[in-house]
Amino acid sequence: MEKQTYEQSFGAAKIVTGSAHLLDTGKSKILIDCGMFQGLEEHKNYEPLGFNPKEIDALIITHGHLDHVGRIPLLYKGGFKGKVFAHPATFDIAKIVLMDSAKLQEEEYKTRYKKALRRGEESKVRKPLYTKDEVKEIFKKMNKVKIEYNKKVKITKDIKATFKDAGHILGSSFVEIDFKEFNIPKRIVFSGDLGNKNNGILPKPQKPSFADALFIESTYGDRNHKNIDDSIREFKKVIIDTLLNGGNVLIPTFAIERAQQILCILKEMSEEKSLPKSAKVFLDSPMATKVTAVYKKWDKLLSKNCKKYKKHPFEFEQLRLVKDVEESKAINKIERGAVIIAGSGMCNGGRILHHLKNRVWNPRNALLFVGYQAKGTLGREIVDGAKFIKIFHEEIIVKAKVHTINGFSAHADQRELLEWMSEFERLERIFLIHGEYDKQVIFKSVINSYFNKKAHIVEMGEKIYI
Repeated sequence: MEKQTYEQSFGAAKIVTGSAHLLDTGKSKILIDCGMFQGLEEHKNYEPLGFNPKEIDALIITHGHLDHVGRIPLLYKGGFKGKVFAHPATFDIAKIVLMDSAKLQEEEYKTRYKKALRRGEESKVRKPLYTKDEVKEIFKKMNKVKIEYNKKVKITKDIKATFKDAGHILGSSFVEIDFKEFNIPKRIVFSGDLGNKNNGILPKPQKPSFADALFIESTYGDRNHKNIDDSIREFKKVIIDTLLNGGNVLIPTFAIERAQQILCILKEMSEEKSLPKSAKVFLDSPMATKVTAVYKKWDKLLSKNCKKYKKHPFEFEQLRLVKDVEESKAINKIERGAVIIAGSGMCNGGRILHHLKNRVWNPRNALLFVGYQAKGTLGREIVDGAKFIKIFHEEIIVKAKVHTINGFSAHADQRELLEWMSEFERLERIFLIHGEYDKQVIFKSVINSYFNKKAHIVEMGEKIYI
């Protein structure tokens, strides 16, 4: 007897991270994303996945961010042997992201183990979820299917899918999934993460067609972003004013999309000669450098704005790619005229900490935040007005000018989500995933007013029959 198709979310339900959505048609089971929980939900990464990986016939990856790919190694450890479908740029980024995740886990384990040894509690230290060697091995044996946008591909014996450009990060997709239920054609659409159409380096999300059920992200379902043109003007002014005043600019940034977005603006400043000739721009993030190389490799996916330059949009005379720790330390000798782009984006690790330690006490310098700062991070402390911060057990006064520019999000805001949804020729049922619950409640109400349709906020593990 034929079973009714259902969807089950094992992450990104009433929260933003941990995207993992199971679709069971009765004939096959596929998984859309298998991401890591982050922030306050991190402990869930050590809990069971909620399903049997051996039963999953195929994995679809919408894009390469950690909260969409971070638990893929656990899928393989659990016995998954199916095909993996993604844009080739997504495979490139996912490998960089997973290698970095494994590296951080291994480093954290070593530090905790060393401390626990002194207490005689080494047996209590949790091992990494996976190692760099395991990630390398997984990518060797991974049965990759590199998709093309707008071309229908067979996923399993009864499921086909079309990937379309989501405009979020390089290679990102929303996915239209087709199958038959009781011999009736059905289509489910998973938005993945939809991009901000004004991000400057990628085209806006493609137009969807129709859906019997839409599972849509709701990260910014409660608000609209600041105007991007105003944000770019403000960004340029901070850079110019600080450099002309004999200072340096520190930009904590995320390695994927945001770093490339910032490089593109600095390239524009270099071309229009508003960036002082004596200035030096340092990209001091090994991960961002690797990701930027992927953006160069897949430059055909970039926006017209990025393709207008004779040379590559991420290359200009004043840019220096910092290769190693020694080169990073050498930046400290520069007294003025440096723009330093470094991770992590929320100042909770990485090379930015060393630059903060050396420069945040100087009132000539500027600290420029271009991304969200979560509660509990050093970045949030600074944004909230901390007079002193602690870095490597040393208390340091904050005298640098602190600027927060909020228009650079890679996510669609409420207005853009609604505009994208209104492009569906036919849209039946709406399900909200990948968002904080209070934001989803607001977005649900707005959808009801805008479309006169009820949206459902998905619960973790809830079976939703299509």
